[in-house]
Amino acid sequence: MGLFLFLSNHKVLQMNWKHILPWIIIFGLGFYMGSSFKNADQDEQSDRQATVQKPSTLKPPANGREISPVTVTTSQEKATIDLFENAAPSVAFITTKGVKRDYWSNQVYKVPSGSGSGFIWDKDGHIVTNFHVVKEGQEWEVTLSDQSVWEAELVGYEPRKDLAILKINAPAEKLVPIPVGTSSDLRVGQSVYAIGNPFGLDQTLTTGIVSALGREIESLARIPIRDVIQTDAAINPGNSGGPLLDSSGRLIGVNTAIYSPSGASVGIGFSIPVDVVNWVIPDLIEYGKVQRPMIGIELVPEQYTQRWGVKGAMILDVTPGSGAEKAGLIPTKQNREGRVRFGDIITAVDGVKVVSNNDLILALEAYKPDDMVLLSIIREEKEIEISLPLGSSL
Repeated sequence: MGLFLFLSNHKVLQMNWKHILPWIIIFGLGFYMGSSFKNADQDEQSDRQATVQKPSTLKPPANGREISPVTVTTSQEKATIDLFENAAPSVAFITTKGVKRDYWSNQVYKVPSGSGSGFIWDKDGHIVTNFHVVKEGQEWEVTLSDQSVWEAELVGYEPRKDLAILKINAPAEKLVPIPVGTSSDLRVGQSVYAIGNPFGLDQTLTTGIVSALGREIESLARIPIRDVIQTDAAINPGNSGGPLLDSSGRLIGVNTAIYSPSGASVGIGFSIPVDVVNWVIPDLIEYGKVQRPMIGIELVPEQYTQRWGVKGAMILDVTPGSGAEKAGLIPTKQNREGRVRFGDIITAVDGVKVVSNNDLILALEAYKPDDMVLLSIIREEKEIEISLPLGSSL
């Protein structure tokens, strides 16, 4: 009102209302805007204080959306998670220790010489693993899934199948035996799951499929392991001895080797079929070695039979008192002039063809001691058949 009287009475600003009104509007707008900015600053400061004092009442944005917990989205994911959680307590980590003597003090030290994986076979504490995992050690430690560590003893091993058995004295409640399946009915394309400790990393799961069946790899004893499972599930150093499982979580193989120039997984791994494990492990537990059926013969080394063009397993010698001696099998002999007289050449066992010494060894794996077998034999260029009972390697 004072501004209005001033503008009305001042001589310098004597003018009509048409010129005064715009100035009144301009001053009014300026006053209003200044008040609004001040209130906005006060509101912003209040909001900042509220944010500092009560941070839990605000939800941080994630790309403009509220954060939601991670959930299992498919039935396949849930099945894989359940499989791992059920199987993991059966898988163990194995540390092999060797002995080293100090050059200056002559003191003996225990040093790690290797590691691998294994799995619980029964409630008695038997742990299955590869022979090559334990062969360089004098002492062994088994770490269970709960991270408890147990001293282990070597119960038995079979180099021809790259399998070994350790035993720990852990309480039964800590031992979860792995469910055992079969391998004879596997099919290429079937899903498989490998659990182990690659590079010492605890409890690792890899998945893949059965890439091929009926593969053959060489064991440490230079004897072929036949009907091996080939898989593309990643198998790396440290996975050796761990289980290969089917989609039901049952044991179908023991991871044993990889094919790789670099020594790391390139998608070709091999597992000993569980059908082999099922007949090897019980013998190792009971006898410390495999109770093999024996004919009672010694074979001529293949380097000679190959040179002579022989197709089959040629008998070099016959064990006294064996079924072979009682059946009248003839060994290889050398006469006074130094000429070799070939012994009997075994060409088949119950109709299963035998072309080499390894063929005969593998053919006999299908039998037990005291079983009767029919041998097809070449004797002095004539084919004959002889039946005899098998003995035992023990």
